[in-house]
Amino acid sequence: MSRLPPGTLMQRAAAGLAAACGTLMHGTYSRRLTVLTGSGDNGGDALYAAARLARRGAGVTAVLLNPERAHPGGLAALRRAGGRALTADTPADAKDADAAIANAHLVLDGIVGIGGTGGLRPAAAHLAHAAHQARASVVAVDLPSGIVADTGEVPGEAVRADATVTFGTYKPGLLIDPAAEHAGALRLIDIGLGPYLPDPELEALQHSDVAALLPTPSGESDKYRRGVVGVVAGSERYPGAAVLAVGGALRGGAGAVRYVGPGAAAVIARYPETLVSAGPPAKAGRVQAWVVGPGLGDDRAARQAVEQVLASDVPVLVDADGLRLADREQIRRRTSPTVLTPHAGEAAALLSADRADVEAARLAHVTRLAAAYDATVLLKGSTTLIAEQGRPVRVNPTGTAWLSTAGSGDVLSGLTGSLLAAGLAARDAASVGAYLHGLAGREAPVPFGAHELADRIPQVWRSVHPRT
Repeated sequence: MSRLPPGTLMQRAAAGLAAACGTLMHGTYSRRLTVLTGSGDNGGDALYAAARLARRGAGVTAVLLNPERAHPGGLAALRRAGGRALTADTPADAKDADAAIANAHLVLDGIVGIGGTGGLRPAAAHLAHAAHQARASVVAVDLPSGIVADTGEVPGEAVRADATVTFGTYKPGLLIDPAAEHAGALRLIDIGLGPYLPDPELEALQHSDVAALLPTPSGESDKYRRGVVGVVAGSERYPGAAVLAVGGALRGGAGAVRYVGPGAAAVIARYPETLVSAGPPAKAGRVQAWVVGPGLGDDRAARQAVEQVLASDVPVLVDADGLRLADREQIRRRTSPTVLTPHAGEAAALLSADRADVEAARLAHVTRLAAAYDATVLLKGSTTLIAEQGRPVRVNPTGTAWLSTAGSGDVLSGLTGSLLAAGLAARDAASVGAYLHGLAGREAPVPFGAHELADRIPQVWRSVHPRT
């Protein structure tokens, strides 16, 4: 801001915001726009954008929540363009504000910007609720008012937007639930911040990033050079977990899958290419990575299997029952990479925390968990996060709520473990595994069972890396 004339960034933001709103309204002439305006620069962005739309023929009404603190330049520009402004201070004013929202084609949320803390105050919450109930599209300016920009938390009432037009860079709160659920479709407007932004605290891989990480065999490859992944999963009660984890592993790029456990008959019946062993893991043969835990149960053999896998000197992924059975100090003492893949309940148990707290503040808890166990942590859920000490947290941008089905995590574990065996670093294997798993969920016909996910992985793999 010190290098540019005053107001330059705001005008760039307003221009991009106005263009996005015009597209969403399918034009501006005779369209009705209602702006919910707070104080500060966020309100200024909204008012300047509304002034641009008013000059293009839109009917614009601004509802001022703090009239004495409304952005003076933006408000003056709106009035010069023919827009009107009203407050919601009295019952009559509030009735007019509700009517303006109900009759709008688009409602623009400019109540609170990135500096806001806590939920919306009652007057703002009332307007946000009215906007949610209206037939209009709701567009948030930079981020939905009431969410926490840096963490993705929603500490109280917040706007629920159909779309968010954000400026300069994505904010963590737009990508991490529960706040991400309020953001709707995202559009980033470049206002020239790129050269001045610090190193990111959060990353989201895209197709090109994943394509560059996918393992690709060469002419000199054989099944052993491509990597062998060992899978310790399943029990007499849960033989399907073994089948699902092996299915994911066979699609993950490793050259061979070695299964250890009581589910060998079920595994061979479904995947005859699997190398099977009655165990224990220490005597099963050489592997480049282990996956341990899905459907393992809690008997003595299961506990011994987890202990032996954690004692190995290769990368290990620990999931499901393995997280419950593992000796926590043994995890911390490991010198080879360790990937933990808990859901919110399992993460809460590992941290001696409350599940609701983990779900409300995913970013803080996944970071804390990675530090506490000196491991790479893939926290599953409505937003999947991958954390490793000293590195930006990664948020997985793919997926669907249909993945919340029994056995889905078993497929993810096998897939990620196979990527580990194929040579990917722990953080990359977890990120790529989550990405492909999420794409497979999107491509599978709904509703689907977990067994259908593994069969979709080759399809989405080729969509990411067509030359495979």
